[in-house]
Amino acid sequence: MKLATALCALSLAVSSAYASEYTASDKAVKIAKENILIDTHIDVPYRINDEWDDVSKATKGGDFDYPRAVAGGLDAPFMSIYIPANLEFEGKGKSYQLANQLIDGMEALAYRAPDKFAMAYNSQDIYDNFDKGLISIAMGMENGSPIEGEMKNLQHFFDRGVRYITLAHSQSNHISDSSYDIRRKWKGLSPFGKELVVEMNKVGMLIDVSHISDAAFYQVMELSKVPVIASHSSLRKYTPGFERNMDDDMLKALAKNGGVIQINFGSSFVTAKAGAWYDKLKAAQKDSGNDGKTDFRAAFRAKNPFPFATLEQVLDHIDHVVKLIGIDHVGIGSDYDGVGDSLPVGLKDVSSYPNLVQGLLDRGYSEADIKKILGGNTLRVWKQAEEYAKKH
Repeated sequence: MKLATALCALSLAVSSAYASEYTASDKAVKIAKENILIDTHIDVPYRINDEWDDVSKATKGGDFDYPRAVAGGLDAPFMSIYIPANLEFEGKGKSYQLANQLIDGMEALAYRAPDKFAMAYNSQDIYDNFDKGLISIAMGMENGSPIEGEMKNLQHFFDRGVRYITLAHSQSNHISDSSYDIRRKWKGLSPFGKELVVEMNKVGMLIDVSHISDAAFYQVMELSKVPVIASHSSLRKYTPGFERNMDDDMLKALAKNGGVIQINFGSSFVTAKAGAWYDKLKAAQKDSGNDGKTDFRAAFRAKNPFPFATLEQVLDHIDHVVKLIGIDHVGIGSDYDGVGDSLPVGLKDVSSYPNLVQGLLDRGYSEADIKKILGGNTLRVWKQAEEYAKKH
């Protein structure tokens, strides 16, 4: 069963600020609510660590809270244990400390609101919590720096409930080169990173190839015996030159591996125009000599409106994956609470998933295929990782 009828009524009252642009049909809402919906990347932990908010209730800010999650039919957010890249270079122990604190925060949320949330440590927990009408809190670690070069820490974070690790973030670390970092120290994975990939397979920890360099991606493909995920990535086809996204050859390699790309909703991931806007902002700020004491960004945005992506453009990314490598290799990794005020029109927060479902219906996707995109593909990969670990 889904959440209580009373909460369904509440969900109708909670809507995105952009509801006038997009209205989901009763059928789309029903599909979102009656099937397991997994989003593999939501940045609530770091958001409330930076400025605490009670997301078990309606919040004024952010992209996620319980009422909006109910409205959108979200059943299992993978909460991102995000570790800023610079922490690794500020001394051993800092990344490890923050990761544990963010995990504590998610456990506290679940234990404080047991009528709303429950931790999910395996794929079966997702089904069980769904049947109980509870939103599962799963966890993925964004940036492997808390491993700190010690394999025992992999087991530590697995025991604490982390079920995927994004190997690097915005800078290359001791595990892997980053797609954002022009310094390619390792030319892919480090020697330790290659060992870590093998051990992640054995433990049952999913490997997330978002953020890593192309060379590191292909090395993971060679090493991993288990399907991998790209927990919050989109397509380079629509953002030429943006290495953070995946190109067609990478998608084909991902399909051969059996993995899944979960599409990122952030506008700069979806459309080249948004990425160009950020480049223009940086150039203007550099030219101005702005010292950060004035709100340069707000002033720039007032004169240069941000080119938000649209729901249709997000659907284009999904369509391309399906046409190129098949329906079994695409899911949702919104990056809610992680991309600031850059979300597409029609997908502004976690109440918006029915709009995505409506768009898929309008493009001719069957309910069976939509079910795979909403969560079936991610569950399939998770189960495969669990089965491999049992045998090793």
